[in-house]
Amino acid sequence: MAEPGTLPAGFGEIEVLAVGTVLLVEALSGLSLNSLTIFSFCKTPELRTPSHLLVLSLALADSGISLNALIAATSSLLRVSHRRWPYGSGGCQAHGFQGFTTALASICGSAAIAWGRYHHYCTRRPLAWSTAISLVLFVWLSSAFWAALPLLGWGHYDYEPLRTCCTLDYSRGDRNFTSFLFTMAFFNFLTPLFITLTSYQLMEQKLRRSGHLQVNTTLPARTLLLGWGPYALLYLYATIADVTSISPKLQMVPALIAKTVPTINAVNYALGSEMVCRGIWQCLSLQRSKQDGAK
Repeated sequence: MAEPGTLPAGFGEIEVLAVGTVLLVEALSGLSLNSLTIFSFCKTPELRTPSHLLVLSLALADSGISLNALIAATSSLLRVSHRRWPYGSGGCQAHGFQGFTTALASICGSAAIAWGRYHHYCTRRPLAWSTAISLVLFVWLSSAFWAALPLLGWGHYDYEPLRTCCTLDYSRGDRNFTSFLFTMAFFNFLTPLFITLTSYQLMEQKLRRSGHLQVNTTLPARTLLLGWGPYALLYLYATIADVTSISPKLQMVPALIAKTVPTINAVNYALGSEMVCRGIWQCLSLQRSKQDGAK
């Protein structure tokens, strides 16, 4: 554990500053794009549909991930001058819970969108409001439930190697961590990944023949795998070997990769949708018209 006034082992001031800068860019990018998406949903009546409710839920989850990254970025930049985590042990637990909840909600939310699209395109029946609301409630309640378990003793939140953000503690690798990891990963990574892959594969098989395939069927699953896969591999490695054999700098790579997911999701689900883009443009045009009128 790094003493106050010292940098964590394996990091220099330039490296801490670099990580903080990368996190800041990722945080501002994800927050701006997802906030714009949320704003367009609130201001555009045409977007208030059950299917778009799932996208709105994902945007909220990704905004939470970006907010978590913003706190981590602030901590990284503060470490250069103050050289300590500025929010205390309680802040670390809250930061870990908030980050884990929104991360799980993002993963499961992507799977919910995949299933919703399969239902819409393959059954030719619109998604009901009751179904969409039930899916959103399930995603958030389930994510909060799993994220609360480390606070109750099954699993544990602790600092990541740079000590600028907190996540599920994988440094112990004991039976408590292993049992929580495998159970959580089955329900919150493997199952959503299976739903996402299966839903889009069925869509592609059914719609490619008719030429009506209007959504990207490969990017969502790739985002889950490439965005969260490095974390999964790091956690898996921690269950079978001493994770301290991996350099602290390399241990930070999965966190930096995962923080890009909100931006990728915003581009795929919001900016990649003609209707959502139209809603965003209408909102921006409305704001610009008001500003011009005020002048």
